[in-house]
Amino acid sequence: MTQSTSAYIHIPFCEHICYYCDFNKVFLEGQPVDEYIDALLKEARFTLEQNPIDNMKTLYIGGGTPTSLNALQLDRLLSGLREILPYTEGEFTIEANPGDLSADKLDVMKNYEVNRVSMGVQTFDDRLLKKIGRKHTAQDVYQTIQLLEEKEFQNVTIDLIYALPGQSLESFRDTVTRALELDLPHYALYSLILENQTMFMNWVRRGKMHLPEQELEAQMYAETIEAMEKAGRKQYEISNFAKPGFESQHNLVYWNNQNYFGLGAGASGYIGNRRYKNRGPIQHYLKSLNEEKLPVLEEEQVSLYEQIEEEMFLGLRKILGIEKAVFFERFGHSMSEIYGEVINDLKEQNLLVETDSRVFLTRQGLFRGNDVFEKFLLSKPN
Repeated sequence: MTQSTSAYIHIPFCEHICYYCDFNKVFLEGQPVDEYIDALLKEARFTLEQNPIDNMKTLYIGGGTPTSLNALQLDRLLSGLREILPYTEGEFTIEANPGDLSADKLDVMKNYEVNRVSMGVQTFDDRLLKKIGRKHTAQDVYQTIQLLEEKEFQNVTIDLIYALPGQSLESFRDTVTRALELDLPHYALYSLILENQTMFMNWVRRGKMHLPEQELEAQMYAETIEAMEKAGRKQYEISNFAKPGFESQHNLVYWNNQNYFGLGAGASGYIGNRRYKNRGPIQHYLKSLNEEKLPVLEEEQVSLYEQIEEEMFLGLRKILGIEKAVFFERFGHSMSEIYGEVINDLKEQNLLVETDSRVFLTRQGLFRGNDVFEKFLLSKPN
């Protein structure tokens, strides 16, 4: 029996499709939402029967747009999850879009002890919001935050994206200032990544859209770190900042390379040494569960070498880095035994710091994370 783990639950419905998004999603209109919720709860039951666990420490409902569900559908989903999953206390997050949350939906969330809301704001520049395919405005953000305060949701985080097409440094600074004025306990800031099969990628390939230069992107990141530190939001991961005690416990499950269930169409999970991914298309997902089968599309056993690589890639995203004792306990080898040469090389380049107890990125290393991570690829067993 797995002692403790977490669960990611995917709601793939959206009322509109953002131009940069490559997550598994479909237009809400005309979709079998109620049938999907029933199937998802059936998957949760089947999964727990095959992988019994004592308790879950975090739940995270993402999308798509979970708050595109109406209050009755949200109630059905949350009541079912609380009944099936062995979660009693911890961190329970729902993703939301500004303008999607209503008083009745928040009452439902409160009733089932959702205690963290993650809101996709992206920017406070209305012109840019339109350009990236978002339907909300900056005013919607303020109104939603006010509603969350009225309903006493204190653990609220917002996502912002920088290096957007046509984004000036002035526009970005204004967004960071306005975000911090909300005085939230947690912020996540990501640079725009062009993904295949998105409208943005198509436009860039056709020369119809241009992104800011790398130098400007690096400056935006540097100014983010400085502004967050000044506001008392401590950087604890490459892209995440929080007041002490408000770090995302669910995301730390990923960065600590720990197990989690993935439930829903297109969701991925990691249980034992097995990674799996569910069928993405809604009808394929429903068909599997209607046939009383788990909707797994693909799965793989993660080799020891891949586990070690992932431990380094994910763990070094955290500002505190990786503890040597945890690494040894997990893999039966010391970090220096496997990566001694690599660590020394990165230390010489001022990209990595090594102490008696752990290794972590330098400030310069934060800016060159991908260059550092690729050094920890194991081409063959050592």
